[in-house]
Amino acid sequence: MTDLEIVLITGMSGSGKSVALHALEDAGYYCVDNLPPELLEDFVRLQHAHHGKRVAIAIDARSATSLPNLPRELEKLQRLKASGLHLHVVFLDASTATLVRRFSETRRRHPLSQSEGPDGRQDLVQIIERERELLGDIREYAHVIDTSNIRGAQLQSYIKALLKAPTNQMTLVFQSFGFKHGIPVDADYVFDVRMLPNPYYDAELRPLSGKDEPVQHFLRQQPDVGAMQTHIAQFLDHWLPVLNANHRSYVTVAVGCTGGQHRSVYLVEQLALRYQAQWSTLRRHREMDSRALAQTPSH
Repeated sequence: MTDLEIVLITGMSGSGKSVALHALEDAGYYCVDNLPPELLEDFVRLQHAHHGKRVAIAIDARSATSLPNLPRELEKLQRLKASGLHLHVVFLDASTATLVRRFSETRRRHPLSQSEGPDGRQDLVQIIERERELLGDIREYAHVIDTSNIRGAQLQSYIKALLKAPTNQMTLVFQSFGFKHGIPVDADYVFDVRMLPNPYYDAELRPLSGKDEPVQHFLRQQPDVGAMQTHIAQFLDHWLPVLNANHRSYVTVAVGCTGGQHRSVYLVEQLALRYQAQWSTLRRHREMDSRALAQTPSH
């Protein structure tokens, strides 16, 4: 098997899997939705036989009865890496409140609701929590993206950036966020930097971000900011090699301040610079990316 790239999209119903598949289809992937897990290995071998190059597959709660088989099928595919298979597993998640709102707005039935209760109905929150339990083991194999507070265009951008990362080494994702908009559920580690001096209270720095030199200069002058950066790096220096030895494919490090514009953005940029020579590294700025898309004119 040579040069066959497989992207497996899974996760919570209502979390954006159709958006991700459309992005992959636009990028030239052959997309298959709702493939039963027990057919995964045979389908991959078939694509190789037909000289397929890039394939995206969605597997989710619609295959509820056979989902417990998916971790075993993924382990089979992992063993094919030496033969040239490049596998990305992406798990899309969102908060329960967000999922309830999305189902209410679209008036769609949850795929598990049809089998729940004598009249085919069950409280939506209970159904969503059952789905979390059903998908819990699969989540451990994947890179998780929290779509609770991101737009569809952001998700498409994140997916495309992820696919550029090498599959033969661990990928670090550094993500800034604002606590007032909620903690990202996709983070492996969350660092709270709200106690650091805040450029927001300087009228000249307020409209800028942690990517801008005046804000960076301000933060570099603050001893506590340097101490926080050092302490986060010391933690990561110790544990990243351990995670890599444990065959982790992705690690998401989230840094949060109040609004996700100044302190967290600055520290994410600095940490990404520190580690990009050693690890495959991605940067995300949840709040800034969302505002930038909102200001982009539609055509």
